[in-house]
Order: sequence, then C-alpha cells, then structure tokens
Amino acid sequence: MQKHDDGKGGGIPLETPELLVEEAFAYRLYPAEYPGGRRLVLLHGSGVDETTLVPLARQIGPDDALIAVRGRIPQEGGMRWFARITPTRFDQKSIRSEAADFADFIAEMSFAERLDLSRTVFLGYSNGANLISSAMLLHPGLIRQAILLRAMPVLDETPVTNLAGTRILVIGGAADETYGQYTPALADLLERQGAGVEAQTVPLGHEFGAEDAAAARRWLGERDAHRAGTASPKP
Repeated sequence: MQKHDDGKGGGIPLETPELLVEEAFAYRLYPAEYPGGRRLVLLHGSGVDETTLVPLARQIGPDDALIAVRGRIPQEGGMRWFARITPTRFDQKSIRSEAADFADFIAEMSFAERLDLSRTVFLGYSNGANLISSAMLLHPGLIRQAILLRAMPVLDETPVTNLAGTRILVIGGAADETYGQYTPALADLLERQGAGVEAQTVPLGHEFGAEDAAAARRWLGERDAHRAGTASPKP
C-alpha cells in the first residue's frame, strides 16, 4: 500500500522519519519514547508541511507517538487542507471532499497502524483544525478527541449530528485578528452537537506557542486522570 519518498526529491535528516505516501495522504510516523502511550495525529496550518507541528506536539506529549499528516492542496510553496476563497471563506465542495477522504484515510490507518482511536488525539492548527472540525461534523464517531488551535466554523451548511462522547479543546488567541472573533462560534457549534467542549483563550495572536502546549497538557492530564478513575474499581 505504501511507497517511500522524502517529499523534496532528496535525502531527509536522520531525525526526521521518512515520508510515507499512501493513496490518500502522505504522513510521517514519529515513534513513542515508550510503548503503549498515546498517539497524536497532527494537521498543520496553511502553506507549510507536516513537520511544522512536531515541536509543539513534543511539548504537549514528549512520550507520545506522532502521526504528522500532509494536506493535499498547494498554497504558497506549501500545502493546506482545502481550497479557500478568502482567508475566512472556503470552497464548500473542497471541504466536503477532503474531509471525506481524510475520514477514509483515518479508518484505514487505524487498521494499518493499529491505532486505538479512543486513545488517539487529533491536534490541528488553523486550516488543519478546521479540517478536523469538519470531519467530526460530517463523519461523526471517528475522531473522538481533538485539540483545535485558532479555528473557526467553515461549513456554510452544518449537518445535524451527534457528537456525544467526543471531547474537544478549542484554544483561541486573544490577539488573533484572523480567526479570533469566530472561534467562540465554533466552540458553541460543537457543543450544540453534543460534544464535550472546553474553550480557552491564550495571550497570543494567530501564532501558536508554549501557552498552547501548557493548556493542552493540562487538558490531556485531566482526561487521563478521569479515564483512570473511571477504570479503577471502587473499594
């Protein structure tokens, strides 16, 4: 199913895993420090590639395995996840097509890479976060935990769906002039569809930083503690 390529026509640094090119999406696998840990699936922002979220993900989960996926729509020498019309208006056909293919890709990968989707967290930034939220709304039940950085609603017509059991952290930037005013609407939308949503604002603009990593670590720690407490038998 897979062939190998570096994505640039040349060699890649030893510390960077090779790019795996699958029928739908290309991605890199960063192994966990210890077996049995969490998996983070990374969806980058616009005009870059799959490696850009890796440093942030390492701050969030130093021991976690990372699956860094590359968007398929070219933009300014990099890639994005679906076509845009303006910075805040998007091609609806492209959103739905890319979200459907990404959902199929995740379903296939959960088998090929032995992913436990109940322990897999999807981390997206900007356009990548918008693809994650669209995939959740259009294909519910597949993505069960997500951290969305600098995101906004992008679907002109939102289907009525059931996101019960889905847990989402939405982090907006207090000085984000691109999506800041729209981020609360996304949190409200996902909550109305039944998801458990926590919304936070960090003192940043549209860029991400250490404040996002700290918020994500705390949220994941609370999720892990809750899961452990639920699994523990009562005395």
